[in-house]
Amino acid sequence: MKANIFEIEKNSFVDGPGIRTTVFFKGCNLKCKWCHNPESQSASFQIMHYKNNCIGCQKCKEVCKYEKCVLCGKCVDVCLSGARKVCGKEYSVKEVFSHILKDSLFYEMSNGGVTFSGGECMLNIEFLEEILKMCKDKKIHTAVDTAGNVPWQYFERIMPYTDMFLYDIKAFSEKLHIEGTGVSNKLIKQNLKKLSQTFSGDIIIRIPVICSFNATLSEMKKIARFLGKIKYKKIELLEYHSMGEHKYDALDMKFTKFDALDEETLDMCRLVLGLNKK
Repeated sequence: MKANIFEIEKNSFVDGPGIRTTVFFKGCNLKCKWCHNPESQSASFQIMHYKNNCIGCQKCKEVCKYEKCVLCGKCVDVCLSGARKVCGKEYSVKEVFSHILKDSLFYEMSNGGVTFSGGECMLNIEFLEEILKMCKDKKIHTAVDTAGNVPWQYFERIMPYTDMFLYDIKAFSEKLHIEGTGVSNKLIKQNLKKLSQTFSGDIIIRIPVICSFNATLSEMKKIARFLGKIKYKKIELLEYHSMGEHKYDALDMKFTKFDALDEETLDMCRLVLGLNKK
């Protein structure tokens, strides 16, 4: 059993409590316009070409015999400036688990653990279930970061081995959600309701705050009313940033830039959602 992983990040402090290892799976069934990890959207391997790093040595053209890229990676191997990079690597469950175990001492010292993210990690449900079981056996705290757009049966499979869910709410209005992510949020809201009723661990709601999308008084009020009927531990607001723009260029993907958030808008969101100011 293998999965395509694009990063295993050590010493993370933003994906759950304590010091964590975050495992990022490739593949997502949402296409959020503000996504800052566009390399996570495709489940396939990709070659990223950072044109600004290119020194024009032409080594890549010397070794490539194809008119259309077949992801053989030869151009990456000969690139003298690091302008080309293969995104994604196939790992077995045991290989990922060996990376996780290396930092078990840090987890114990900080009440940390491992977070599975993406993309959408739950699209690799068999792989995810197996590695969560292994973490459970070693008493390693586990968090699953999800947008919730998967069959409810997937949640049922992994709940016994999961300590925390980081659950994304992009918008309440279905029309707005489709506009921003490409998919309906009906299943996402249904799953969150069920999860809050059946899951005994912690649920952290994560809301990306995006200008010209959901950072409005009316939309935040709708989200607040919806969450008022849900059991969760806390809400985290994820402030929009455009730091992933260079990745879009490297993947030859269209980048949609949103305005930066001002403090007044953030304060409004915090007030409506019942959060304290920073």
